[in-house]
Amino acid sequence: MCGIVGYIGFKDVKEIILRGLEKLEYRGYDSAGIAVAYNNNIYICKEKGRIYSLRESIDRSITGYLGIGHTRWATHGEPNKTNSHPHQSSTGRFTLVHNGIIENEEELKNKYLQGVKLNSDTDTEIIVQLIEKFVNEGEPVDLAIRHTMSELKGSYALAIIDKEDMDTLYGAKNKTPLLAGKGDGFNMLSSDAMAMIDYTNLFYEIKDKEFLKVTKDSIEIFTISGEKVTRKPYKADIDTIDTEKGTYPHYMLKEIEEQPFVIRKIISEYTDENGNIKISPDILQDVRSCNKVYIIACGTSYHAGLIGKQFFEKISKKPTEVVIASEFIYNMPLLSEKPMFMFISQSGETADCISVLSKIKDMGYKTLTLTNVKGSTLYREVDHTLLLHAGPEIAVASTKAYTAQIAVLAILASSIDNRVNIDVCKELSIIANVMESLCSDKEKYKSLAEKYLVNSRNCFYIGRSMDYHVCLEASLKLKEISYIQTEGFPAGELKHGTIALIEKNTPVIGIITQEKINLNTRSNIREVEARGAATMIISMKKVSQDTDAIVIDNVNELLSPLVAIIPAQYLAYYAALLKGCDIDKPRNLAKSVTVE
Repeated sequence: MCGIVGYIGFKDVKEIILRGLEKLEYRGYDSAGIAVAYNNNIYICKEKGRIYSLRESIDRSITGYLGIGHTRWATHGEPNKTNSHPHQSSTGRFTLVHNGIIENEEELKNKYLQGVKLNSDTDTEIIVQLIEKFVNEGEPVDLAIRHTMSELKGSYALAIIDKEDMDTLYGAKNKTPLLAGKGDGFNMLSSDAMAMIDYTNLFYEIKDKEFLKVTKDSIEIFTISGEKVTRKPYKADIDTIDTEKGTYPHYMLKEIEEQPFVIRKIISEYTDENGNIKISPDILQDVRSCNKVYIIACGTSYHAGLIGKQFFEKISKKPTEVVIASEFIYNMPLLSEKPMFMFISQSGETADCISVLSKIKDMGYKTLTLTNVKGSTLYREVDHTLLLHAGPEIAVASTKAYTAQIAVLAILASSIDNRVNIDVCKELSIIANVMESLCSDKEKYKSLAEKYLVNSRNCFYIGRSMDYHVCLEASLKLKEISYIQTEGFPAGELKHGTIALIEKNTPVIGIITQEKINLNTRSNIREVEARGAATMIISMKKVSQDTDAIVIDNVNELLSPLVAIIPAQYLAYYAALLKGCDIDKPRNLAKSVTVE
């Protein structure tokens, strides 16, 4: 992990690579490195920490016109110089940076690399050592790279330098983003167009299992079997606002796919260098000393609050109530003796929340805001603030802010009192990887949206326990951007009225991530099928069945809402896209609700 940049051309490569890495830094924070080809040698500089540390360490006397760089979020091996990218083969002939995760590293090590001294704990080093091994056995470099690709299981975007051919930059891709940037007398590779946009606005999309040979004057794309691919570059017409969108067609799609990186950013911001959670002692003291937490929110933030309630009550055993802000203003519940109020708002400017805050401040109770916007009203006016660190969210339909809210709530809950002994940050790291895997299945979601949703006037999401709370958010996403009337219901409540609405081909989507309710929800699915519903199931692998449409890799059940929502976000996006809706600006809605 997590972001790569490569350049070959006529300018000194150091600053180009550094600037590109700075644009990608949101993808990884724990280390960075650069490799520059010069005078038949490879100069490598790596540093633990942020890009500015790498900047300060680089030897400015080195000049080269071919280089690769990497900014990392550790998945294999602790964050240090040794495990930082770039990695080199045993003789130093090949140098490589990698974005992704190799799942069969141990198998490959045992099969091919017995006796090869490995210098790091990373999965990435296996790749570069395999390339050299196949070259040493007589394969040409391009064949050796493609041979290596065929052996790898997992995800990868690669940029590779061969010291014996400094006129070529190699690349490869599977499941992890990679673009080629076309310039005049230079060409580039990167995980994201944002790393190249200062130099070119012409890009080639690279597809899974494709291999590249890049020179300063040409970009050649091949299949893994070596067949040449003909593809025209596309032009990204990007103005100031579009700069935040990159080459994505919509902000919503971009923000869905930023979620793995947001989770990693949150971990980075809320842990110290030893991996311990860092939250203000004053916050923890006020939450611990209250006898009940009241979460105040609206819309998507309210749905995140419902999941937060589960965290506080199950992880830290803190009684919690979630109240819609607009209802609280006029219908305040009977409060406990020593309450604390948590306001959740992406913008920090939600009018109904601000109205509740005003009332609560007059009553003298302690307050806390979870918001994405530093300096907003809710940020300024409460006793304490926890930032979401999700970055600007432009699309009206919230995606990454929602998962950021859930992640921060989980970290806070485990910091108050961890009764279930859950290592939240470790589990969030796993979740970020699973999110990334889910983001690679876009064609499946598009196909399912076309099959089940595009021609439907209504739809139901059903689930139990925490899955039900995810259903509420899933239904909101679909209704607000596709205008399909969608409701989320507790699966057990269908028989108490809602099943009367089931007609032939009515879409009913079940979410099942919890073992204790698996069979119950499946029984409810069969009940609506008997009434003619067109059913689809999103399940966790450990409770999945062969007929389930979408199966998610296993994560801790308490944190499953973070991954269960991803397919639902995509289904909403593609339903709206196929219906021709204005995805980023759905009718009658605004991003920040600043009136009651």
